[in-house]
Amino acid sequence: MDKKAKPETGSAGLTETQYFTFAYPPEPFVTEGGEKLGPVTLAYETYGKLNGDKSNAILILHALSGDAHAAGFRRGEDKPGWWDEMIGPEKAFDTKQYFVICSNVLGGCKGSTGPSSVNPGTKEPYGLSFPLITIKDMTAAQKRLIEYLGIDRLLAVAGGSMGGMQVLEWMRSYPEMICGAIPVATSLKHSSQQIAFNEVGRQAIMADPNWNNGNYYGGILPTGGLGIARMVGHITYMSEDSMENKFGRRFRIDRGGLKFSPDFEVEGYLQNRSNNFVKRFDANSYLM
Repeated sequence: MDKKAKPETGSAGLTETQYFTFAYPPEPFVTEGGEKLGPVTLAYETYGKLNGDKSNAILILHALSGDAHAAGFRRGEDKPGWWDEMIGPEKAFDTKQYFVICSNVLGGCKGSTGPSSVNPGTKEPYGLSFPLITIKDMTAAQKRLIEYLGIDRLLAVAGGSMGGMQVLEWMRSYPEMICGAIPVATSLKHSSQQIAFNEVGRQAIMADPNWNNGNYYGGILPTGGLGIARMVGHITYMSEDSMENKFGRRFRIDRGGLKFSPDFEVEGYLQNRSNNFVKRFDANSYLM
């Protein structure tokens, strides 16, 4: 076993991303906005075992920047899934009892069909020709995955932030398919302030000259704009009080002393989050 892939005690273990493809011609997936898309692929992972009557399945729904890798370790990697603290043996979502499923959302960039995917009609990445995706579209695609897995009713759906919005949509659109719902840190709708911050993030991406109207695949990526958008997003993820408690006005130990270099801990935090994020996420998916 690869040392990097050695599971820790209590881990969901070694995991492998799987793929489900549907909406082949002549039956495309129709978005809430009326646009047609197909075929559609969803990347997903599962943890634990489905019981005989298929009554122990829980669907985990990720936030905007998440993916299907919610728990355990993938071979050759030393970083566990994004909710590894919650999913695994004797954890909140106990994989000794439950069959846990997590899929990358439609419109994502980590294995599911999204703007960076190849359009079968043009043989080029979709880019801005990819349909705008709503929360309802995400859950409609997830429903197809659950049906493919042969599950008639989920024990629960759970998720935070944008994942929590998907939970609420499951409750609204498919109440007959779920026994319970766990929405975390979410809301029914965005406030005007949230809409404003989102617009700043979008404009930052589109102002990056490397964005090139969404046609940057195979070229220089718009990491500058995407990084700024992520910084703005992280500010909204914390309250003023929590940010004060975490950072205060503390200076960075390794501040360089150069003009406009990050002197404060909070500045270094935002830059670190930004630099790591642009290595793994697609700007067009962030916009969508």
